Amino acid sequence: MIEYIRGELTDLTPAVAVVEAAGVGYALNISLNTFTAIQNKKEVKLFVAEALVTGGRDDSYTLYGFATREERTLYGLLISVSGVGANTARMILSSLTPAELSEAITTGNERLLKGVKGIGLRTAQRIIVDLRDKVASLDLVPEQPGLPLTPAAQINKEVRDEAVGALTMLGFSPAPSAKVVTEILKQQPDLPVEQVVKLALKQIK
Repeated sequence: MIEYIRGELTDLTPAVAVVEAAGVGYALNISLNTFTAIQNKKEVKLFVAEALVTGGRDDSYTLYGFATREERTLYGLLISVSGVGANTARMILSSLTPAELSEAITTGNERLLKGVKGIGLRTAQRIIVDLRDKVASLDLVPEQPGLPLTPAAQINKEVRDEAVGALTMLGFSPAPSAKVVTEILKQQPDLPVEQVVKLALKQIK
């Protein structure tokens, strides 16, 4: 399994990046998010997902490249959903930033997902149902709207995890709990666990 490829960016289009590493040129299918992140760079590091298709007239082996590990993780989650293939997942990641996609899934925003070409209501609902808890558990929060996801370093992770755990034990779903708790800690980062839980109980729907 290829984890990542680091090397010289020798060719780039909005759909494909060619990276030369150790004398070998690797063509990787990319999203528009990755294209934006690596354009104008000479040296790049792309995280890789491999797609092997067999059983048809011609077998195929395709590499997908991602500028961040978070985007690759979301890609892997998307293709785990029935009816969402590699190209559809790349289309979603080209239409929405990782931050926008994560928020759409955790908040159940069917309308935003349906805005992606080729995604109907049923597929949007399936993505939300299948991935809501998984995306919420990624510990990723957008720094600003429209920017890629980054680790939630700006909040107290220990307090957040304890608060979400307490709310889950009280019967609340992890996804909305994590979202509410994160917002509380972003606004009041020094709150103790019990205060976070009390505030969250008033906000969770």
